Amino acid sequence: MITRYPKLFTPQRLLWASVWVAIITITLKTLAWWLTDSVGLLSDAMESLVNLASAVFGLMMVTVAAQPADEDHPYGHHKAEYFSSGFEGILIIVAALGIVWAAAHRLFDPQPIEQVGLGLGLSVVSSMLNGLLAWVMFGASRVHRSAALDADARHLVTDVWTSVGVVLGIGLVHVTGWLWLDAAVAIGVAMNILKEGVHLVWSASQGLMDQAVEPEVMQQIQTVLHDFSHGTQHPEAESENMAHIVRFDHITTRKAGQRRFVDMHMHMPADWSLGRAAALRTALEQSLMREVPGLRATIQLLPSDVEAHVDDPHDVV
Repeated sequence: MITRYPKLFTPQRLLWASVWVAIITITLKTLAWWLTDSVGLLSDAMESLVNLASAVFGLMMVTVAAQPADEDHPYGHHKAEYFSSGFEGILIIVAALGIVWAAAHRLFDPQPIEQVGLGLGLSVVSSMLNGLLAWVMFGASRVHRSAALDADARHLVTDVWTSVGVVLGIGLVHVTGWLWLDAAVAIGVAMNILKEGVHLVWSASQGLMDQAVEPEVMQQIQTVLHDFSHGTQHPEAESENMAHIVRFDHITTRKAGQRRFVDMHMHMPADWSLGRAAALRTALEQSLMREVPGLRATIQLLPSDVEAHVDDPHDVV
């Protein structure tokens, strides 16, 4: 459904939905904590509060990333989404540490839990809302190639796991009478979401440092280049049997939010006219962009007998 109606599930709309779902879940989980006095449910409510802050920040960054290129940012604002992803990761880490702090006190001073059934019911309803929204966001993040949506979806999943752990812990307390289980499960859940927070911060740092495109995207690029170099992608190449006459090297890639970039050298016979070479380059650019949506290609034309020493430190001025 998401792939059929991508304009309906835009990053902005889904992040607005995340804001409202966070407000609803905060209300439900806070009420559940007030009814039960469970430190586990308190940690669950804290996690939802972090969800709200991260959704608002993510919405801001997606709005910035959608702005067109300008004089100060000629390559666009796509990397703004990585700030959202990193910010969410930091908030998850802070929330995890806050949960550990709250649970550690209760671990040595356990308290009875009251109105278990109603409290757990409210927590389950909140988890269902978060799980449904996370499922939609994961699908939309792949369609729109949005780091902010992926980060928010992962954050919602950590919230769901927090709730699952809390419900399990409170259920075990109710069955066994071991009050310390409430705090122990909360600490275990905190360790799990701490790992997710570290992963998000790491992923954001890689995006900000111009990480290469995904292996499957690189394979798509290599397939297009192979077809061109063997004369199967361009009418002129097919008619003149130009296999191996055109070759490519110094292929580098990077990704920035929804955009993918590739730079390369295209070598061809020195006696070709500039117009002929430019026509082949244009055909290659169009093929690459058809194969990889959102790709921007920069192709330098060189004669077959010329090698550019781009990796030679002596050429760096």
